[in-house]
Amino acid sequence: MTTVERDAGAAVRRRPGRPRDEDMDGQIVAATLEIIDAGDEVTVSRVVARSGVSRAALYRRWPSLTTLIAAALDVGRTIPPEYPDGVDLREALVDGFGLGGSSVALAVSGYSEERFRQRIRLVMSDRALQKAYWQSHVSRRRVPLVNALRAGIARGELRADLDVEACFDAIAGTAYYQIVVRGDRMDNPAVAARLRAAVEVIWRGMVA
Repeated sequence: MTTVERDAGAAVRRRPGRPRDEDMDGQIVAATLEIIDAGDEVTVSRVVARSGVSRAALYRRWPSLTTLIAAALDVGRTIPPEYPDGVDLREALVDGFGLGGSSVALAVSGYSEERFRQRIRLVMSDRALQKAYWQSHVSRRRVPLVNALRAGIARGELRADLDVEACFDAIAGTAYYQIVVRGDRMDNPAVAARLRAAVEVIWRGMVA
């Protein structure tokens, strides 16, 4: 497998005054994802050849190759809805990280494990891509659960000095550790049990 080309973070021009063609956007993103799934280096030339769009059309639609790759990596992911007032916060944590049913871990929801590994490979080899993917996609998916925890602080259910971002990172980090460090599969019942135990430990430090 190769890494993302060196100039992936370089800006490409978006010309003003032209409306976006959503179908063409979809073609470009789909082509980029196919290149990623194949384990190939993502280049403008490859995206143009696979998508069938012109180089000029690609340049008009994406400010950089980095933002295009970030969009492709996020295909299949969704932003959770806001939690209702008074939601059971412990259960919200369990459900929010995919531990309430047979599927496990927010880290891989909406992905095949292979695509998840490709994503890790790409973002770890390119800090600009890592930051772009975090800012434009990943950080938005945290908002509903973070808001629910902040509401819990306001109601007095959680500690007043609680750092909800750090709590989120602690739980999500446990999930990523299973795949990235331990090399486990997220559909392993032992992994699900380990993650639930981690949530319980962190929860006990969160409650007022």
